[in-house]
Amino acid sequence: MEHWPVGLAIVGVLLLLGVPISMALAGVGLAGVAAIIGWTPALSLLGSTFFDTGRDYSLSVLPLFLMMGNFVVQSGIASELYNSAYAWLRHRKGGLATATVIACGAFSSVCGSSMATAATMTRIALPSMRKFGYPDQLSTAAIAAGGTLGILIPPSVILVFYGIMTQQDIGKLFLAGLIPGVIGIIGYSIAVRISIAWQGIDLPVEPKLPLLDRIRALKGTAGALILFAFVMGGIYLGVFTPTESAGMGAGGALLLVVLSGRFSFGGLVAVLYDTMKTTAMMFFILFGALTFTNYVNMSGMTRDIQAFLALFGDTPMVTILVILVIYLLLGCVLESLSMIMLTVPVFYPIVAAQGIDLIWFGIFVVMVTEISYITPPVGMNAFVLRSVVPDVRLGTIFRGLGPFVMMDVVRVALLTAVPGLVLLLT
Repeated sequence: MEHWPVGLAIVGVLLLLGVPISMALAGVGLAGVAAIIGWTPALSLLGSTFFDTGRDYSLSVLPLFLMMGNFVVQSGIASELYNSAYAWLRHRKGGLATATVIACGAFSSVCGSSMATAATMTRIALPSMRKFGYPDQLSTAAIAAGGTLGILIPPSVILVFYGIMTQQDIGKLFLAGLIPGVIGIIGYSIAVRISIAWQGIDLPVEPKLPLLDRIRALKGTAGALILFAFVMGGIYLGVFTPTESAGMGAGGALLLVVLSGRFSFGGLVAVLYDTMKTTAMMFFILFGALTFTNYVNMSGMTRDIQAFLALFGDTPMVTILVILVIYLLLGCVLESLSMIMLTVPVFYPIVAAQGIDLIWFGIFVVMVTEISYITPPVGMNAFVLRSVVPDVRLGTIFRGLGPFVMMDVVRVALLTAVPGLVLLLT
């Protein structure tokens, strides 16, 4: 009798009890492999997994992109992005909320973290929106939803994880995330207008700025735009690899800090320490996920799930729809990183066997995961906002997120129906 359902159930229970995901996946993976081949070879496999993965050159992309994001946060560029976006949209109804979404998308593209984007933009954008009479329901929803773009618009730590776990080209994954990210910004901008009409909000508008003033407003964002174009352009043109681009990006972000006049030795030490701490945490999560992958491969889990999916019709579209439902259900009880690390080792062999492009599937997984960032009961971005502005109720934030979740569903449906939009740049 197959025992993988027991292993999967134990992982779920451990996560619900608050056990770190790295320990849960590694512990269950080790015990499961030991039950199949014995403890001595299982421990040997565990050691080789940790050692071989830890010395993998491609993994150096992770701390370098984390360092780049930390330097970008320190440079104070978020406020410049916000002010520039507002200069172009101030004359439109809901322009401040739309500017927030665009600024979140731009900031996340050079920061790489959804929660860091949400926390930073809350401090910058929420006071302005309150000043102009925007209700907290719309304001917090625009920030929380805009922050989700951080795991899709490159450089994305989640896409790095996915690429390493599935042995896919990280550069292609980054390029594949660009168009869905832009579509996400457009969709969220539409969600702002839907929210205004739905809630019957009467918002003020300001006079349209002359074109020259709007162009001048872009001056403060030049550094971020150049950095993003430099990193992604270098990958797209084949000038350097994703790992090399991460190093160049980290150096460029440090230069931004120096040019902004915010450089200090204490700040440098803080960035290096935070990067080191986050890197260690993510490495252990990855090691645990790869250990669990060994268990998945040996236990027959993939074969059994393929047989289960065949009950619904053995076609790629049916497989994707069933996986979509599973992700939406898991998003109600698991946070995003845990969900990806638990499911990708199980699902990617299945979709690969059906001829589904693994680059497209990676973007699909991230888009579905974005939804879990803003849906109850574990919408991480909503909780980040709540920690920054404790006077706003969680219920207020989640109610405002309804139209944004709806646009996420539309985006997933569009890119599932037209996969070429994802793969166009790759």
